[in-house]
Amino acid sequence: MARNKESLLLLLDVGPSMHNVLPDVEKACSMLIVKKLMHGKYDEAGIVLFGTTETDNELTTEVGGYEHVMVLKNIKVVDGDIVDALQQLPRGTANGDFLDAIIVGMDMLIKKFGDTNTGKKRLCLITNALCPIKDPFEGTKEDQVSTIAKQMTAYGMRMESIIVRGKHVHAVNKRIMDENDSLLSIFSKETDARLLYVEDSVSLFGALRARNISLVTVFRGDLEVSPKLRIKVWVYKKTAEEKFPTLKKYSDKAPTKDLSATHEVKVDFEYKKSEDSKDVVPPDQRIKGYSYGPQVVPISSVEWEAVKFKPEKGVKLLGFTDSSNIFRHHYMKDVFIFIAEPGNKKATLTVSALARAMKEMNKVAILRCVWRHGQGNVTIGVLTPNVSDREDIMDSFYLNVLPFAEDVREFQFPSFSKLPAYLQPNQQQLEASDNLVKMFDLAPDGEEKVLLPEFTPNPILERLYHYLDLKSKHPDAAVPPLDNTLKKITVPDADLLTQNKSVIDTLRMSFELKENPKRKKSRNLLQEKGSHYCEGEDKIKVTALPVDLVEHAPNVKVEKIGDITPVQDFEAMLSRRDSPDWVDKAIKGMSNKIFDLVEDSHKGDNYPKALEYLIALRKGCILVQEKDLRSFCDYLVSGGVTLISKAEAVDSEATDDEARSFLVKSEPVVF
Repeated sequence: MARNKESLLLLLDVGPSMHNVLPDVEKACSMLIVKKLMHGKYDEAGIVLFGTTETDNELTTEVGGYEHVMVLKNIKVVDGDIVDALQQLPRGTANGDFLDAIIVGMDMLIKKFGDTNTGKKRLCLITNALCPIKDPFEGTKEDQVSTIAKQMTAYGMRMESIIVRGKHVHAVNKRIMDENDSLLSIFSKETDARLLYVEDSVSLFGALRARNISLVTVFRGDLEVSPKLRIKVWVYKKTAEEKFPTLKKYSDKAPTKDLSATHEVKVDFEYKKSEDSKDVVPPDQRIKGYSYGPQVVPISSVEWEAVKFKPEKGVKLLGFTDSSNIFRHHYMKDVFIFIAEPGNKKATLTVSALARAMKEMNKVAILRCVWRHGQGNVTIGVLTPNVSDREDIMDSFYLNVLPFAEDVREFQFPSFSKLPAYLQPNQQQLEASDNLVKMFDLAPDGEEKVLLPEFTPNPILERLYHYLDLKSKHPDAAVPPLDNTLKKITVPDADLLTQNKSVIDTLRMSFELKENPKRKKSRNLLQEKGSHYCEGEDKIKVTALPVDLVEHAPNVKVEKIGDITPVQDFEAMLSRRDSPDWVDKAIKGMSNKIFDLVEDSHKGDNYPKALEYLIALRKGCILVQEKDLRSFCDYLVSGGVTLISKAEAVDSEATDDEARSFLVKSEPVVF
């Protein structure tokens, strides 16, 4: 038997009041079994429906009662048959009694497992709990629920109660709803049960847990506060990234009738000398090495083992600091939870006292953690108090891993204040941006939070599971479009956008969108009209933008061409009318910028920018009606810039004389 093998019994309400949400229940439950086929192929599952028209269960035959409860699938190893059954649930016509369904489910688990498989038997109840519960023959409903809860504990059963209700429940008997909520809360108090309320399909997907994660400690030992004070603690992982399923190599060469074939592909590697590809190098003659400059430094396994850092196992307190000194963006990796050693009253009292004192003083602790012997690294983390407000839950700590100096990325980004005044946002633009952020707030004032992490499934994984199920039934099936439920996670809410259309329109009108010349692709340049130069048969056409420079120039007096926005600075200088010298200064400044880029270029990495600036220079000369570009050519000559000659590059077609005379004005011959 697999270590984490679980037996799951789904108790599903299919009564009339659930018909509107049953499509979501079908998708969520079938996806649950698909995940089990991926991660827990030895798990077992069964389906019990209540609120059905028919009655089909063993308790009705044996003792009577338990009407409108039907066993759709008996408990068995998960397979595609259970998935198909969940995708087409029958619609019932009777009110569902969830207590009857729970008792029928417990009876099935007890008959199959007895008091074995403790902790691996799970009931999952999905209902809206809006229908009345029948009165028991003896005692009250509360007494009946308490009795059932005690039996669950005795047989090692767990239960999840998922109550599916929308935000606004209409036309219901509030007294019945409150009574059912009270009964279900008794289960969560008296036995190992979880009570969840979900409002939409996204939360329903996230509430159903497929994998049975075993509760395993990463550390058991002393939290060393000082040499004279040690606290017995257990440490668990609180969160861990769900890894993407690994694709395995598969072979179809095995006979189709061989049921014992694993279709497994084994891969063997052989190492051979480069000068002699026939001889295989044995493992004892192979060694690893590190690149160190131009050479490779070989390091044997013995040397590598000797150079390894081998810290001692233990968790030690390095000190305390104000919580404001630890930044949230420095948290790394997974989160751990520290609890006092179970059953140790002194440890429990010490952890509680320390956690409450740290919270009162707004302090956090810095720890040095080595979880096990032989661990090759040391973890430095921040310990944050987690004070409980419930008597049945003890105080604890959360540990977040902190980075070392090599792990921190201190990227410096330019501020708006360094940009020209005409590029800085005005007050209207700032307010429009603030309103847009507030519009997308997932936790607005007075309303419940949406997309809570504990109820939001990973859309990438969900889509993969859905496609695998489809592919198993239809090998040639194409990838289907994204499910509407998953779209609610990956795209903005359409209703939210409609309600806040005025906010979006205000933002749109506050900013003028212009084409960024840096993003223009070469294929667009080929379609432009204007002058061109030829190189062989290839032609590149360059033209000015259709925006009038003088009309759209910013009202800022720019006196030189800077490094951040040279094109905008060039246009601003050309638009100045307080002196005719600004045109010459602009042309000369942009020319210098182009020369600097070309001269400092390495393997042509600056050529795209040089071309962009040259386009802007040509455009500016046209718009200010600089018909005579002789000054620019003279500037090229004065700088000694000519064509590339054959003496400089073998593949050049220009001789030395042609290169020197390219920009030299030819004088007319006088006879």
